[in-house]
Amino acid sequence: MRRPIGYASLALAAVAALAGGVVRATTPLSDVDLPALGGTSPDAAAATVLSAAAVVLAANGAYFVAYGFATRRATKRRAHDLRNVLRLSFGALAVVGVLGVLTDNWVGVLVSLGVVGFAITFALQQPLLSLVGWFYLMLKRPYAVGDRVQMGDVKGDVIEVDFFVTTLWEINGPLVSSNQPSGRVVTVPNSQVLSSEVVNFAGVGFPYVWNELTVQVAYETDLAFARERMTAVADDYLGDEMAEAVERYRHRLAETAVELEVSERPSVNVVQQESWVELRLRYLVHPRRATRTRNALYERVLEEFNGAPDRVDFPLGRNR
Repeated sequence: MRRPIGYASLALAAVAALAGGVVRATTPLSDVDLPALGGTSPDAAAATVLSAAAVVLAANGAYFVAYGFATRRATKRRAHDLRNVLRLSFGALAVVGVLGVLTDNWVGVLVSLGVVGFAITFALQQPLLSLVGWFYLMLKRPYAVGDRVQMGDVKGDVIEVDFFVTTLWEINGPLVSSNQPSGRVVTVPNSQVLSSEVVNFAGVGFPYVWNELTVQVAYETDLAFARERMTAVADDYLGDEMAEAVERYRHRLAETAVELEVSERPSVNVVQQESWVELRLRYLVHPRRATRTRNALYERVLEEFNGAPDRVDFPLGRNR
């Protein structure tokens, strides 16, 4: 749909450019008794307007055609980024082209734009810093559309990255908890990626995070049995997905200078507290399924523990 619109716009641009050339060559309005426009003859003014319209239509048509070809096999994330880059590029070309046609002085236009840009830099520092942040996002890709990120105090899923702001579907916030969407939309200036930390829960090329499920048991518990049952429950629930994710995680680590031992199976760490022992089940999961997975594992682990009251005790004051 975009490319046909682009072709139509390019055809109209050719017609406008041809009409402007005809007006300049034949001066069809020279014999018409019309007042001059600011010292410019009507035929020259009409030719200038047609030429400016041709520039705008050509830039618009080129944008739609380029966008259509560039995004034929692109993902939604890639298409979103290409749209913004092409809009900025063809928009800037259209502005320079129209100003050049109107003033008939390309060099003067470029010099004037430099002077005006220098003045705007002081007047619009924050928006320009956000624009620089957008360029950084396009080059370094700390996050993209669809990623779950935390920027300052705001956590959410990225739904759009414009020239000046990033738009998030809020997660958590003051209304809900447990990594659940609140339904609110939050905009964050792109300049924040240059001035503060940005946490990408999906990582770069690795959409998984390590999670922990903590269960408190009494010191009288058979810890070896409890740990074995927790890992077995997690193995049964997560299946081969975690093993495949761990393999991808190892490949990702191999690209860095970081050396870590990564277990292929869920593991349980034991932490001693004053009156009880904490068993912390560690596993790999997609961040959007983290809460659902934790709830399911917790229910299954408690069912296993409650089925072995002679081997698992809970701290005093806790009911099974």
